[in-house]
Amino acid sequence: MGTHAPAGLAQPAPSDVTAVVDLDDHTQRDLLRLATAGSVDDGKSTLIGRLLYDTKSVLADQLSAVERATAARGGGGAGVDLALLTDGLRAEREQGITIDVAYRYFSTARRAFVLADTPGHVQYTRNMVTGASTAELAIVLVDARKGVLEQTRRHAALTALLGVPNVVLAVNKMDLVGFDEATFRSIAREFADYAHVLGLPAVHAVPLSALDGDNVVDRSVRAPWYDGPTLLELLESVPVARDASTEPLRLPVQYVIRPRTPEHPDYRGYAGKVASGVVRVGDELRVLPSGRTSRVVALDTFDGPLEAADAPRSVTVRLADDLDVARGDVLVPAAEHVATGQDLVGTVCWLTERRSVPGARVLVRVGTRTVRGLLREVDARLDVDTLTVEQWDPVDTLHTIDATDTSTEAAPRSLGLNAIGRARLRLAEPVVLDDYATHRRTGGFLVVDPADGSTLAAGLIGPTLLDRLAPVRANERDDDWLAGAGI
Repeated sequence: MGTHAPAGLAQPAPSDVTAVVDLDDHTQRDLLRLATAGSVDDGKSTLIGRLLYDTKSVLADQLSAVERATAARGGGGAGVDLALLTDGLRAEREQGITIDVAYRYFSTARRAFVLADTPGHVQYTRNMVTGASTAELAIVLVDARKGVLEQTRRHAALTALLGVPNVVLAVNKMDLVGFDEATFRSIAREFADYAHVLGLPAVHAVPLSALDGDNVVDRSVRAPWYDGPTLLELLESVPVARDASTEPLRLPVQYVIRPRTPEHPDYRGYAGKVASGVVRVGDELRVLPSGRTSRVVALDTFDGPLEAADAPRSVTVRLADDLDVARGDVLVPAAEHVATGQDLVGTVCWLTERRSVPGARVLVRVGTRTVRGLLREVDARLDVDTLTVEQWDPVDTLHTIDATDTSTEAAPRSLGLNAIGRARLRLAEPVVLDDYATHRRTGGFLVVDPADGSTLAAGLIGPTLLDRLAPVRANERDDDWLAGAGI
């Protein structure tokens, strides 16, 4: 199942990229989650295909299938179309664009990678948001002939909104501008200035040609003026913030284990995945939202007991006291103050064609906890193209809202498909309110339609880019209205 060089492509030169890696060594390497974004025809799918091919991550049968697909499209004379390695949907191949989020897995001797190939078109904003929400690095593509476009700014704004800590600007198709240094420097400078406005961290810019492989894995001889790392060298060296011992513990409970068997008549364990931090035997923990405390007496796994478990291990925690702990509760350090509450304010990306309606009853999922809630209002909407925020006055809750009328005129203060705005929700029960900016693994939430279970919106708790542009205004709670709504 090895690779072979297709027509029009040279076999990648031997390097520290390996095709077969020892499994024990594989488990010891860092894992980097990354996402890609680019405007239509920037060559994003070709870049990913080139990255997979040059790292020897393409099997022979996959390559043969792509060769056949290339020939069927009449492109056999120009060699294999590497973009077909990633454009998996038939609609994507026919239109030559990326529509859905596709996850690709590859590895080198130094690091393993999970790559989210996200679409760049404005109508698929929700797909990019979901794909980049867990990324630790974002690759933003730019066509060297076109420079920084409106869509490029949109991708950068979404990257900043989601708090992606590392950004690589891939200036593609440099071969079509003769690898001109001035063109590259101008694009890199313009993007860096915009990134500074967004509050993005330092941006690494790389001049490359995905079609020919320049500066993707191997260094290009056509750009002697560039002495920085190749794209793969950046991916292998960028720091991955995974020192779990320095992060606050968050362990959402997924299941309460009570076997009630003759062998384990009194066993009570709280199973879940450590979202962040480390839990150790002997630790004093607090159960939220109840606030009760107890001591860890054992950590159980399928492979046997542990003295400590760090993220992202799944583990069953046994406590010294028989507390009322249920699915959705969160175990945190007893000495740490963790915010909880029933009033949730966050930035949401609307994921459905049904517009948001103030006063709508919804379900809100935070971690493993699902509670009833009320969408009190949407008081701001972000235009990620212009970085402007449209703010609205508080909703008049004394008048009836027709939830069936979703026209633009009838719902001027609502969010439609792919829109981003600030929402206020009132919950029936308290939940942990971790800020997404500092707790990416537990600071997100979903808004769900209780009628059919469909996801209406994905949200980020606490301040985001939107709040930097338009600070939250004081808002008085309408408790009488909330009581009348059954919340």
